[in-house]
Amino acid sequence: MQVERSDEMNVQTQRTWMWIVVLGATCVANAASAAPPPSVKETMAFVPKQRDVEFETPKPEEYAKCKVELDRKGKVSGWVVLGVNGQILRKFLDTDGDGKLDQWRYFNHGIEVYRDIDTNDNEKVDQARWLNLGGSRWGIDQNEDGRIDVWRILSAAEASKEAVRAMVSGDDAALQSVMVTAEDLKALGLNQAMAAKLLESSADAGKKSRAVLAKSKSLTGQTKWSRFDASMPSLIPTDDEKATADLLVYENAVAIVETQGKYAAVQVGEMIRIGEVWKLTQVPQPIEGENGSIVTAGGILMQPLMAANNAAGGAAGPGASPEVEKLLGELVKIEQGLTQPNADRAAVKALMARRGDLLNQAIKLAETDDERLLLTKQLVDGFALAAQVGAYPEGAADLKAMEQDWRRKSPKSPLVPYVVYRRIQAQYYVGLQDSEKDKEKDKPAEVQKEWIQGLEEFIAEFSDSEDSSDAMLLLAHHEELSARSKEATEWYQRLVKEKPKTEAGQRAVGALRRLDLNGKPLVLTGPGLDGGTIDMRSLRGKNVLVVFWSSEYKVCEDDLPDLRAIYQANKPKGFEIVGVCLDMNKAAVKPYLAQHKMTWPQLYQPGGLSNPMALGYGVISLPTMFLVNAEGVVVSRNTSVQEVKTALTPKAAAGK
Repeated sequence: MQVERSDEMNVQTQRTWMWIVVLGATCVANAASAAPPPSVKETMAFVPKQRDVEFETPKPEEYAKCKVELDRKGKVSGWVVLGVNGQILRKFLDTDGDGKLDQWRYFNHGIEVYRDIDTNDNEKVDQARWLNLGGSRWGIDQNEDGRIDVWRILSAAEASKEAVRAMVSGDDAALQSVMVTAEDLKALGLNQAMAAKLLESSADAGKKSRAVLAKSKSLTGQTKWSRFDASMPSLIPTDDEKATADLLVYENAVAIVETQGKYAAVQVGEMIRIGEVWKLTQVPQPIEGENGSIVTAGGILMQPLMAANNAAGGAAGPGASPEVEKLLGELVKIEQGLTQPNADRAAVKALMARRGDLLNQAIKLAETDDERLLLTKQLVDGFALAAQVGAYPEGAADLKAMEQDWRRKSPKSPLVPYVVYRRIQAQYYVGLQDSEKDKEKDKPAEVQKEWIQGLEEFIAEFSDSEDSSDAMLLLAHHEELSARSKEATEWYQRLVKEKPKTEAGQRAVGALRRLDLNGKPLVLTGPGLDGGTIDMRSLRGKNVLVVFWSSEYKVCEDDLPDLRAIYQANKPKGFEIVGVCLDMNKAAVKPYLAQHKMTWPQLYQPGGLSNPMALGYGVISLPTMFLVNAEGVVVSRNTSVQEVKTALTPKAAAGK
């Protein structure tokens, strides 16, 4: 057997395709009269209409060991092709009983990965679906020409994959199909200013793509998408007044690509979800050059409303002066310059300096306190982020200067703690980067000590600030991860007492519950990934390992071989694993479970690490594992795979 990719095959002619359809229809019609089935060779003439499908195909010398059988369930009938080991290779079905094929299904290792569909009974494929290990894409071919015109389901990862494939193959129409459209933005109720800017960014995708490819060394016709890399998506609430509905976006998403064994990163940028489809808002850019692409702030959707309005050519905001609008227009060009590939350190430094000058001028010209606050935070956030990612380490010093200025001229302003907190974080990351360069063994410990001291001083001075709860949570996490439970508990208790209504306060409540779990019954109930409810009480009588995990964390994947072995060896003896999946993208979970053979039950609620189950136990790192005995009592609130192996040995079990 061999696994084939449809994008590596010759595209068949329409004439050949029609011959195969007629042959298939005849086979289905004849099945009722016990006519002989088509040969394996004839069925292997079928290939997916779309590119990028990995499916299993026998070698010609293996055809004799394969077989074609009638497949009939109710009004659904057709042929199933079985491989050498009895695994399903293909299914060709008439699902509506009209005697004509309307579904062509392709399998890999016995699991369906792709399906061509004819929904209007004209013997032409008009829909394509990738399934299970093949992904979750669902495309519509409106004019039945073999090309996807619109997407019904498209995950963020698969949107980035489609964009990369379209770019390197020169397929302008395919690239435009994953770019945001005016209809998309209208459906979201996006305000006109932001919509105009997004449409400008996504327009002429093919032309922009060719310009990118002409300058790129890492994107060629042989480039293949490898994986998607992004932090958790961000939810922009309706009351931010950017749209009439909540917006779900990815900021600064990246695709990893491979070209003849060499890997590179491509900046996908800001992405937005419309229904069940993720779309790009800009043409991807390869991260090349000494420093790669530099991103100092969020995309268009994450910019303050005033600046985004100006960027689209509208008013900068209620009461904004023409002078401020002009400065913000120039600022947009600076931001675009900072995201260009091949920008060297000197160029970034010059652009950041100019960015600071422009924002300071705009702050002085702003006519309202709200405008000044937005512009100042934009200035601070740019310095902080650029310093933390290593693009502009001088940003930490700039923040220090801003702090001194604000302490002098307006010591009671809420901007003072805003600047101070971000200065502490920026200095910490810059210090760690410097210690890596200098290779000083003691330097990281010194940097961390200064960071802890800075956070403690910040909490003491600005206990009423918005950032004080996050500072307390950082310190609590640090103490817990350093195995100092007593000190961590003190910080969590203070958070609960002083900041009970914040998310940090809610997480602290959960963390205290988790730290006190040993010897107590585990209370955990929630919706199952496959429907219904999973309640730990229903598992009494079994030893249970509860695993909080996410496919976005490589360390979780590293434990899977051991977890599978433990599960297979001990499930017959009354052992169960219950996963608590903290992925943000629910559609990607089931394919991941199938790929990694995770057959144990899964709890799932939206929200990732902020979902009710994770908050309920203050989960701070992944994987987090609880070992629960047959009486439903927690034996270990912070166990490991090796500890579970030891605990489940006959000798250990007998001693309980």
